[in-house]
Amino acid sequence: MNVTNFKWNEILRAAWESKAWKPLVILLLCWGFFIALKFGLRRFERFLSRGEVIRENEAILRLKTFSHVLKWLGSIVIIGFGLYMMLENFGINVAPLLAGAGIVGLALGFGGQYLIRDLINGIFILFEGQFRVNDVVKIGDLGGLVESMNLRVTQLRDLEGRVIYIPNGEIKTVINFTKGYSQALLDIGVAYKENVDDVMRVMKDVSKGMRQDPYFGKLILEDMEMLGVDAFTDSAVIIKCRMKTLPIKQWEVAREYRRRLKNKFDELGIEIPFPHRTLYWGTKQGEGMQKSGTGAES
Repeated sequence: MNVTNFKWNEILRAAWESKAWKPLVILLLCWGFFIALKFGLRRFERFLSRGEVIRENEAILRLKTFSHVLKWLGSIVIIGFGLYMMLENFGINVAPLLAGAGIVGLALGFGGQYLIRDLINGIFILFEGQFRVNDVVKIGDLGGLVESMNLRVTQLRDLEGRVIYIPNGEIKTVINFTKGYSQALLDIGVAYKENVDDVMRVMKDVSKGMRQDPYFGKLILEDMEMLGVDAFTDSAVIIKCRMKTLPIKQWEVAREYRRRLKNKFDELGIEIPFPHRTLYWGTKQGEGMQKSGTGAES
């Protein structure tokens, strides 16, 4: 029995000295670091999050954004560490490879410029706080919710659920709909026959009712700001107003306000007009033209 144990010990020692086990240990070590990083950052984000908060404040959103960037950087460091240990284990000198990589980098310098530009622009976006995770932004012609970002790329998801990847170096102008606060901007059209002062009074009453609502009252930060008559269109007088809301809640508030206002207009008999078109039917020469009006929507 002792002889058998001795032989197994010799076999294991020989295998270890031959470096047969070291790649597996390195892989397990890197996998453990990656799991620890992911688990630790997830716990950190859960610690920051509060289930009862409708919209997290600026500081928490910024910390969550830094968490995403730290996960990206940490993953790169772990992968680099694993590759370095693997090469060293097999007796490959890393220094010449790094020098060769530098030469290749110079050869591919044109492509590297884009990578450096992405990283530098990502640093400015991050530290200037232009946008954060969970912000709704428009970058160029593309818009959506910021799901994730790092120093190289920003990931958006639009209303159709499509994921959009934008290199940070391509970001020139950003429209942030959800920084600090938002505004629910509304254009309400009523018929020319209506008294606009009475209509504006009804609109304010509906907004006051929303502010007294247990749920929507938390989303609306200030009383409605009535901007007044904004335009005269072909079939309607346009009245413009806006309500200051929590970030990202302006669309929810606007939809609910339109629903309540439509019901109130129906109750009071206030007309929301639709376009009308008058058609002229041609007749035989000498019989003139016969005029008929229709209520068809244009």
